Amino acid sequence: MDLLHAALVAAALLCSLSAGLVFAFAVVVMPGIRSLPDGDFLRAFQVMDRVIQENDPLFLLVWVGSVLTVVAALALAFGSLAGADRWLLLGAAVTYVVGVQVPTFAINVPLNNRLQALDLDVLDQAPLRTARRVRGPMELVERAADRLRLPDRDRVADRLASHLTPPPDTAR
Repeated sequence: MDLLHAALVAAALLCSLSAGLVFAFAVVVMPGIRSLPDGDFLRAFQVMDRVIQENDPLFLLVWVGSVLTVVAALALAFGSLAGADRWLLLGAAVTYVVGVQVPTFAINVPLNNRLQALDLDVLDQAPLRTARRVRGPMELVERAADRLRLPDRDRVADRLASHLTPPPDTAR
């Protein structure tokens, strides 16, 4: 395996892990803590974010490594790929950096830093509610994700069962 292929494999692995992290956070973690009272929600978020803020080595390896390997693969590709292959890799790299990394650093990190700076023990209920509600542009993304979620599983199962159950035999 040459250096370009090694970089592509590493980039695919690390980008997939990053995507899995974002996916799990969006569909499991945030919905899971959403039902908590404001102060508990903010404290839970602070605790989770602190792991990232304190530069957890595994998180850094995956998150920063994904960017570095994408850039490395792109640089290596420009020396050995041509035509559509080069443009497809460039498109994938730009999509990943602009679609994942830029919003993270431009939107999420500043919001997370503001939440980290809050002293939750001294805030009354109104400031806690306000701090929880100030979400910025990512709220639009979460609303869209909520609309894409499947309906309640029990309701889906009931509807499927009603369609799969044969009608009563009335021809007797």
